[in-house]
Amino acid sequence: MAKLYLALLYISTLALTIAQVLDPSIPGSSAYTVSAGFPTSAFASYWQTPVATQEPQPALYDPVLNITFPQNLTNPDTIPTTDNDPQYYLQPIANISNSSAEILLQQTFRNISAIILGNTTAQSNCTKCQDSLGVAKVLAQYAPTRVPDLLVRVCQSFKFSSNATCEDNYAADTFGPIWTQVLALGDVGGLDGQYICNDISSTFCHAPKTSFLNTTGLFPKPKPANASVPTASGKRVKVLHLSDFHIDPRYSAGSEANCTAGLCCRTNVHASGASVGQISLPAALYGSYQCDTPYYLGLAALQAIAPLTGTDGPNSAAWTIYTGDLVSHDSQNQLSRAYTEYAETSVYDLFKEYIGSPVFAVLGNHDSNPEAIDAPHSLPGPLGQQFSWNYNHVASLWQQNDWISATVANEARLHYGAYSVKNQYGLRIITLNTDFWYRSNFLNYIQTANPDVSGMQAFLISELQAAEDAGERVWILGHVLTGWDGSNPLPNPTNLFYQIIDRYSPHVIANVFFGHTHEDEIMIYYANNGTQRTSENALTLGWIGPSVTPLTNLNSGFRMYEVDTGNFDIYDAYTWYSDVSSFLDLNGSSTGPTYKYEYSTRNAYNVSWPATAPLNATYWHAVTEAMESDIGLVEKFNTYQGKSSIKSPNCTNTACQQAKICYMRSGTAALGRSCPQGYGSVQSAFKPKAAT
Repeated sequence: MAKLYLALLYISTLALTIAQVLDPSIPGSSAYTVSAGFPTSAFASYWQTPVATQEPQPALYDPVLNITFPQNLTNPDTIPTTDNDPQYYLQPIANISNSSAEILLQQTFRNISAIILGNTTAQSNCTKCQDSLGVAKVLAQYAPTRVPDLLVRVCQSFKFSSNATCEDNYAADTFGPIWTQVLALGDVGGLDGQYICNDISSTFCHAPKTSFLNTTGLFPKPKPANASVPTASGKRVKVLHLSDFHIDPRYSAGSEANCTAGLCCRTNVHASGASVGQISLPAALYGSYQCDTPYYLGLAALQAIAPLTGTDGPNSAAWTIYTGDLVSHDSQNQLSRAYTEYAETSVYDLFKEYIGSPVFAVLGNHDSNPEAIDAPHSLPGPLGQQFSWNYNHVASLWQQNDWISATVANEARLHYGAYSVKNQYGLRIITLNTDFWYRSNFLNYIQTANPDVSGMQAFLISELQAAEDAGERVWILGHVLTGWDGSNPLPNPTNLFYQIIDRYSPHVIANVFFGHTHEDEIMIYYANNGTQRTSENALTLGWIGPSVTPLTNLNSGFRMYEVDTGNFDIYDAYTWYSDVSSFLDLNGSSTGPTYKYEYSTRNAYNVSWPATAPLNATYWHAVTEAMESDIGLVEKFNTYQGKSSIKSPNCTNTACQQAKICYMRSGTAALGRSCPQGYGSVQSAFKPKAAT
C-alpha cells in the first residue's frame, strides 16, 4: 500500500510539474477529473451504504451536541413541512384572556381592512401601510401570539402574495414571531415603518435614503498623517477562498431539476404542468443548475483543490477563508435548528479532513434559523439571546477543529459568531456577522436610524484601532456584501462601514472578503465616502468569492490568492470551475466531474501594471478605466462572474458596460442603488431598470 501511495504521489507531482512548464502562471494542474464513486472515507459511518446512483446519507455525529443526527432529518423521502423549534415573543404588556385576545385579533383585522380599502386621496399607499402597522402594533403588544394569524390573513385577503407564500412569510412556524417582535418594538409610524412597508412592497413606501451619520467621536484616534502600507517581504503563500457551499443532504438524483417552486432536485417538487412522478429534467448525480450542492459535488470540489492549487502534500495552503453559507436554500417550513447544526457539522468536518490549513469562517445568512435572522443583544429579555444556540455551536466546532483558541471561541459566542484572531503569519483576521446589515434580517427594522444596533461595527472599530496601534495588517471577512448593485444591504449600516474602511485604509486594512451572491465580483472602496471615485482615492478592495453551489445557473468554483507575508496584499488571484452542463453525462460508476483552471486575475485584463505591484484597489480602478474604452473587458468580467456558465446572459451593450463599472466602484448600498439597475446578477436574463 505504501509503494502504491508513493507511486501515485510521484505521478501527481510529475503531472503538476509538466503543467507548470507548459504554463508557469498556473499554480497547479490545469485540470483535475474526480475519480468515479463516492469517497466513503469522508464519513465514519452511514445510514445506508453509499451507491453509485444516489446521494449518501452519512450517520453524522456532532461532537459539540454529543448526538448523532437522525436519518429522517435529511432523508429525501421524509422532508418536513413544519418547523417545531422554539418561537420567541415579547412579553405582553398586560394579561388578557384568550377570548379577549381573539376579539382584539378580529377588531385589528377589521381596522386594517378599513384603512386599506379607504378611498381617501389624502392617504398615500405609504401612509396606509404605516397606519396599518400602527394598528397591528397594539395586537403585538397585548396578544403577540395572535399576530402571525393576522399577518397571514391580511396577506391572503388582499393578495399581497400567493396563499402559500403568505404562509411561508408570516406563519407562526416561519417568520411570524420575528415580524411580531418588529411590530412590537419598532417605530412603525416613523423610519422603521417606512423600511417595513418597503420590504412588504416597493409600491407601498419608497426605499428610505441613507440617514445622516455623525462621525464625531466615532473613532478613538484620528487617522495618522503619515500612515503607509508596510513593505512587501517577497515571500508568498497560497490562501484558499471558499464560499457558499450550501450542502444539500436531501438532494435526490433523478428527481426534478427544473421545478417551478421551492428547491429543485428534491422528491417533493415538480415541473410546471407535470404530473406526479413525471420528470422533465432529471437531477444529475453531481448537481444541476437549479439546485444546491449534493455530497457528490461537494466532495469533488474538495478533492480537486489540492492538485489544482498545488497545495497537496507538504505544500498545503497557508490558511483558508470561508465567507459563509453552509445550509441549503430550503423554504423556512423545511428548516430547523437541527438542520442548521447538521450542515455546520458536516461541512466543517469535511474542511478539516480535506483542507490542510486553518479555516477562518464566517456565518452566512443561511447559517441561522429562521434563515437570515440574527437578534441584537439589546432586545429585551430572552429575545436578545434567541440565537445564542448557534453562536455557541459554531464557536465550539471551530475550536474543536483547532482553527481558533478557546479565548477566541468565547469572543465568537459573545459577538454573534464574529471574532478577531492573529494567524501564524502575523495577519489579523476580523470576521463579522453581516446579517446585521442584510435587508432580509427583519430585526434590522428596529431602530433603523441607528447604523449599529448590534454593536458589531463598534467591535470592528475597537479591533482595528488595536491593530493600528500594534502595527498589524488586517483582513476583514463577512458574508453579505456592502455594495455592488445595492440590492442586498441596508444603507445606514453600510454607510458606517464605509467610514470605517476610509479611516483604517489602506495602512491597516489590506483586503475585505465577502460571499453571498454566488458570483465572482469585486468592489472598490474609495476615500471621502466615494464622492470622488478616482485612482488617487482608491483605498481598499472587496473580493466577492465564487460559490461551490451551482444555484442558480452558475458553475461550481473556488479561488486561491497569492499573498505576500510582509504586507498581506494579494499579488494574484486564481479561479477554478466545473461545468455543470456536463454533469448529466456523468454517473458514479464511470468518472466524476472535471474542475479546470479558469483565469489568473493578473493576466486576465489588459492593464499595464508592474509585476511587483499588488492587485489592490488602485489596480482594480485601472481595470475599470480600461473597461470604459474596451467593452470586451466587461464581457470577460461578466463571463467570469458566472464562472463561465453557459447560462449567463451576455453583456455586450453600453448600458450593461456602464452598469458593471458602476457596481465595481460601489461599496455601499447607496452608491450601488445609484447605478443603473438590472445588470447585477448573471443568474438570469438582465432586466434593465432605472437607478433607485
